[in-house]
Amino acid sequence: MSGEEKPTDLLGYETLQQNALRGVVRAALIKAGGPRGLPGDHHFYISFRTDAPDVTIPADLHDRYPEDMTIVLQNQFWDLNAGDSGFSVTLQFGGQPKSLSIPYSAVTRFYDPSVHYLLQFQVEPGPPRPKAVPKPEAKPAPDGEAPNIVSLDQFRKR
Repeated sequence: MSGEEKPTDLLGYETLQQNALRGVVRAALIKAGGPRGLPGDHHFYISFRTDAPDVTIPADLHDRYPEDMTIVLQNQFWDLNAGDSGFSVTLQFGGQPKSLSIPYSAVTRFYDPSVHYLLQFQVEPGPPRPKAVPKPEAKPAPDGEAPNIVSLDQFRKR
């Protein structure tokens, strides 16, 4: 073996390290989801791949963020539940509560700005999700007939 060849890592140290550091994210979320919530000024910016396997977010959020998204866990979050393989949380988007379920394997970045603590992860994108099929446009009636449209105004009380 020459001095320039890199030895083959048969144990997968990079993957082992990434998984261990995801355990830090899990432990921080467990503490934040506990009865006392986030202590002091701690808060989290969590970036994740929305197209990763097992990510569950509402369709409108996936349409707005088809590849990646960053959420903030600071003041207004509910139902934070950190499990063995991922976490779920409810956040408000446009004044509406929305539930998200994110596996740790989809997290690309975890940042707590109160203590300048940053973790970054490598995540492979998942398979493409099927796009919504657009509704077909209405076709004109055969033989040039106009469609039969009924106005409901005549039935409303005035």
